[in-house]
Amino acid sequence: MNPSREQKIRSVIRQSQPDLTVILENIFDPLNISAVMRSCDAVGIREIFVVYTKKYLDKRGLILGKKTSAGTFKWIDVYVFEDMQECFKRVRQRYERILATGLGDRSSSLYDLDLTRPTALLFGNEDEGISDEALALSDGNFAIPQAGFAESLNISVACAVTLFEARRQRAAQGYYGDKSKFSPEEQEQLFERWKAMLKEKSHLQQQAISVNKDSADLLPVFVQRDPKAEKTSIRPNPLTKFEL
Repeated sequence: MNPSREQKIRSVIRQSQPDLTVILENIFDPLNISAVMRSCDAVGIREIFVVYTKKYLDKRGLILGKKTSAGTFKWIDVYVFEDMQECFKRVRQRYERILATGLGDRSSSLYDLDLTRPTALLFGNEDEGISDEALALSDGNFAIPQAGFAESLNISVACAVTLFEARRQRAAQGYYGDKSKFSPEEQEQLFERWKAMLKEKSHLQQQAISVNKDSADLLPVFVQRDPKAEKTSIRPNPLTKFEL
């Protein structure tokens, strides 16, 4: 690995935000998932959670291009669930709270939230939004203030706006500077994980990880994975001639 490449990877790791994540509920457009992943990478998110409870979707949202989101698929762990309760259980093991997007009398403004706290942000289906089940399981909900006639944004746009507000708040606290969310030891572990991935070209076979109630505990993002471990059959296959 040349020095400039190593410096870039170490810089990305140092600025990562392991206590911030996104949950996507029943998102059916793969372009939206691709856009969300690009935004996640841009603010330093290293894992996301995708839950599908509508059978007709058949996980099609994870049929991603080989060059999906400018290559961000290989830098982000993607966990897939078919059970809402299990998804929320796993997320709560790693994050302090789950906040859902949604309009309502009890919705807080995005700009009133403290997004420097460990938080999972939930975004819903393009047509129906957050389900009643997911909303009931969440710790609160928020809305993005708007001045026009439209009451909602495209899911990928809403996610980007929210994540960059989180980035603004966290940058003000120095979390993209000297106050890394990873310890020096964790930074080194993640560097070794990514270096091995690139050396072995295992990112070319990167797969989402299917999780159910019988699955083992999820590994921290900085821990090396067993290349022989069983994965889901959901693979990043070409979707269009532009490969997203």
